Amino acid sequence: MIVDDESDIILSIKIGLEDNGFEVDAFSEPLLALSHFKANSHALVILDIKMPDMNGFELYREMRKIDEKIKVFFFTATEIYYEDLKEIFPTIDKRRFIIKLLAIEGLEIKIRTELIS
Repeated sequence: MIVDDESDIILSIKIGLEDNGFEVDAFSEPLLALSHFKANSHALVILDIKMPDMNGFELYREMRKIDEKIKVFFFTATEIYYEDLKEIFPTIDKRRFIIKLLAIEGLEIKIRTELIS
């Protein structure tokens, strides 16, 4: 599942991942994505950090209430100050943050690595 308020980002990632054999549910509205999210329904969720109505961290918290074992990556257009975020999310690994400019091949590798582990 991909959730990002920028439709061009969603489209390019969805097409790129589907071309590489992934099934992708994509949403531009966090609340709509949450209403479609079910436990054990997605192997991985990619969430934009900055979205209207509900940011990626808030959406992640709500999704974890439905599925505690959810695997997630956070998309960001800017550099993340990991140490600052670690105070808010002490169990979040730095590998969970992806700069949006990452090429689809790099994203595919990160996803496959995550799904294997």
